[in-house]
Amino acid sequence: MSDAAATATRQAKTAGEFSIPIRVYWEDTDAGGVVYHSVYLNFLERARSEWLRHLGLDQVRLREKEQILFVVVDMTIQWIKPARFDDLLAASIGAVNVKGATVLFEQGICRAGELLMRAQVRVAVIDALHFRPVRIPAAVLSVLRVGG
Repeated sequence: MSDAAATATRQAKTAGEFSIPIRVYWEDTDAGGVVYHSVYLNFLERARSEWLRHLGLDQVRLREKEQILFVVVDMTIQWIKPARFDDLLAASIGAVNVKGATVLFEQGICRAGELLMRAQVRVAVIDALHFRPVRIPAAVLSVLRVGG
């Protein structure tokens, strides 16, 4: 990890958050070098996936063995400032509220400690075969509650 990426990660973690560094590439931007609004959703997804991995929850194993999937069911987003080509961002997860079948994430994207966007993301757990809501298995629930 580069010094700048390590600094971005440390800044988020000192605020009690889990964070991953993300570099903005041309593919993430419009012709003016500004990140497309929809690309932020990809960055948030990467942070949630890496947070699960950090907790030891392998999503492939959860799908194959537990037969569950995490799906976004609701999202509230506030864009504050634009990210631009070659920016080093930190995509973070702050507060996590875990209930029986859903997880509510407070997420953000920062550049050098400055908040660029924030989102509340509600994720439901569904049966991987029938795509119907199910309760979070007890073993997964306990890991999520400790991680959040």
